[in-house]
This record gives sequence, C-alpha cells and structure tokens, in this order.
Amino acid sequence: MSVLNDLYGVVMSRKTEPQEGSYTCYLFEKGTDKICKKVGEEAAETIIAAKNGDNDELKNEIADLLYHVCVLAADRGLDITEVEDVLRERSNKIGNLKQFHVSDHNT
Repeated sequence: MSVLNDLYGVVMSRKTEPQEGSYTCYLFEKGTDKICKKVGEEAAETIIAAKNGDNDELKNEIADLLYHVCVLAADRGLDITEVEDVLRERSNKIGNLKQFHVSDHNT
C-alpha cells in the first residue's frame, strides 16, 4: 500500500467517523466549495515554492496539495485508486507526447 493510499484511508475514516477537532472533518463540514478553494490555494503555494527554488518549501507544499486533493476526491466519492489506475494506464503508453497547436501571435 502506498503512502497516498494510507493518507486517503485516513481521510475516508474522518469522513465516515468524524472526530472533534479534526481539520479534515472541518473541511468536510464546510463542503466542496471550501475544499476546492484549499486545493487552489495549495496549488498556488506549490507554484510559488517552485519558483522560489526552495525544495524544502516545495516538498511541504506538494504534500499539502496532495492531502487536499485526497480530501476533494473523498468528498466527491472518487476512490484514489481510480486516480492511480489512470496514472498507471498513462505510464504504460509509449511516445505519449501530445502535439500542441502553435498560435501565430502576430496575426
């Protein structure tokens, strides 16, 4: 079992068996909009940490982002193993470079 699965398991246990004082339970109580806001905030903080070149800060922001993504998945009834399945499927593809449309900004 991966760390991400372990984390998701804890998140799910907070959803099904709320504990007083739990930040995860607080997020579930506030609902999807609050959870989405936190995912957005953590994504922005991850970008800032990367741009600052501080890997200690970056690893913590990525961890925060992954935690909030797990809460969002649980809130929406999406099992994290479904996300892992998509990643596994994508990793099996060879030559998966997408062709990007190049825009002519001079016209």
